[in-house]
This record gives sequence, C-alpha cells and structure tokens, in this order.
Amino acid sequence: MRSLRGGPGRGKRRSAAAARVAPLAGGFLGLALAGLTAALLGPGPARAEVPAPNGFSLENASVPVDEIRRGGPPRDGIPALDHPKVLSAEQARWPEDALVLGVERGGEARAYPVAILDWHELVNDTVGGEPLLISYCPLCGTGMVFDRRVSGQVHSFGVSGLLYQSDVLMYDHETDSLWSQISSEAISGPSRGQHLRLLRSQMARWGQWKRAHPHTTVLSRQTGYRRDYGRSPYGRYAESPLVHFPVHFDPRYHPKTPTLGLAAPDGRARAYPANELERAGGSVKERFAGKSVQVTWDAHDRVFDVKAPQSIAVVQGYWFAWSAFHPNSSVFVATPVAESTLPGKAR
Repeated sequence: MRSLRGGPGRGKRRSAAAARVAPLAGGFLGLALAGLTAALLGPGPARAEVPAPNGFSLENASVPVDEIRRGGPPRDGIPALDHPKVLSAEQARWPEDALVLGVERGGEARAYPVAILDWHELVNDTVGGEPLLISYCPLCGTGMVFDRRVSGQVHSFGVSGLLYQSDVLMYDHETDSLWSQISSEAISGPSRGQHLRLLRSQMARWGQWKRAHPHTTVLSRQTGYRRDYGRSPYGRYAESPLVHFPVHFDPRYHPKTPTLGLAAPDGRARAYPANELERAGGSVKERFAGKSVQVTWDAHDRVFDVKAPQSIAVVQGYWFAWSAFHPNSSVFVATPVAESTLPGKAR
C-alpha cells in the first residue's frame, strides 16, 4: 500500500484479525480497520488518558469525547489540496460516467472528481472570487462545499485524522479548531460553536456536468502527490452493509442507501432515500418547511437532483450518516402509484 503522505511508502501487512473484521481493500480503510481491530482484540489505554488525539485539545468539545475516534491516518496523513491545478473541459480526460462534485459561484463552474477526493477529502480553493472548502467524506459518501470565511477571516483547512459519527473532522490552520463536516460546526477549540456556511453543490456524472456547464474547469490529476487516482482506496465499501466505526443510526434501510437530505433553518429535516424515490417513479414534488421542493433520483446515473430555495440546506450521502446526524428527521416514504395519486407521506 502506498504511504498516506506524498510518494511511495512501505507496504503494511494487514493482520488476519483485520481481514476477518471486513474483507475489503486496503488504503485508508485498511488503517482504520487496523485501529478498530486493536480495540476489539484487547484492552488499551483509556481514551481519557489521551486528551489530545492527533495533537487536538478536546477540553471544550461539544460532543462526547469518547465518540471522537481515530480514523487511522495521523493529522494531515490524508493531505488536503490547496489551490490545485485545474483544466478546461476540453483538456480533461475523465470518463463520462466519472462521479464529480460540482459547484458554480460567480458565474464560474468547477468539478472535483470523487476519484481524487477519495485520496484527499478536502480542497482549499477559490471559485468565482469566493474562498471555498470542497469536502468529501468517503466513509459517509457526503460531498459538501463551504465558504471558508469565518467571522470575516478566510481560513484554510486540513484533515485531522479524527472522526465523529464516522464523519471526517476537519480542522482550520488558524485556530486548530475541529469542525464536523455534516453538522458544519466547530466542535472544539477557539471556534467551537461557530458554523461554516454551506453552499449549494451537486454530485453528478462528468458528462452530465459538462453538458450543463460547458465552460467548466475540472481538478487535474497533477496534484503534486503520487496517488493512483484510477483506484479507490476504499474498495467495495459503498456496497458493504458494514459501518466500521460505532454510529447510532436508524436501521430501517441499508446503511449505504444513497440519501438526499434537506434541512430547514428552524431545525426541521427530511430524508429522501433513493429506493423510496424509485418506488415513487423517480421524483417527488412536495412542501417541506413551508417551501416547495422537488427531489429526483436518477437510478441509471445514481445521482440526485433537487430544486429547493437556497435557505434549505441540501446534503447527499449514505443513509446511516444522515440518520446519525438527524435522528428526528422525517422520511419520505413512497405511496404505490397504483393505490394513490399522492406523491408520498412522511413517517
């Protein structure tokens, strides 16, 4: 396996116990499983004896400290990208069906292939004159774009190597605070309680994104790091029913069911699992938090499309991740078309 830092590294042998825990590919997930296996095989030092995992103080953490887990790699072991090289759509050589996280700001569109984000998770970039943080958590399947300005100051972010609810904890270089991606909130450090502004983005296929944004740019494979961007370090994780870190979630669906979540400013949340949308014919139009919304699932390309006011936060990821962070969320449940003309109901 390659080193998690730049350049080739020494191979690391997976233990037989780790192989028994989950027969998945190596890479970051292999390291994470090795840490999980160590916890299963025997007692170690109490977590309370490690007040600063990966060098981060958790003294004022707003979440239970014992639920903050080491993911495997150390701080910056998964290297974030800073203002990386981009290419025009004509110059790029990505397959039409490559999954990308796309964003458009100030009339400028840019796509970030998940094949690269799998290895880096965060990109500090500027699009349309705005300082953006592109984030992707492979364990939760969540691609989210934020404004990097906090209290008027532009921040830059790195990967802490820590997880909360199996979701990446980011940190900012300015205050060393830890930030939860899905909650968009700083959970420890001087910035605790502050929120990043979530911006509208879209998970799409490269061909689909190009057609909608013909002048788009796209992240180049020339990142400055030696990585095999043609191979996912997570193997078949997205298809596995296993969640490799302790998470409290609603078990009614397969944990990795693609799910589109909506969150209103008043705290209301609603989930649209892909299988429910398929049962409803692929699309539903309804009212959520007093607003008209439409959510569509493309079963062929396996991507969502959403039409909702900008005041509604949109998050796409795995069911278990949405459920863990929004335990009181309502859920769209399809009504068989043959029985009713209603688009669905909540449960």
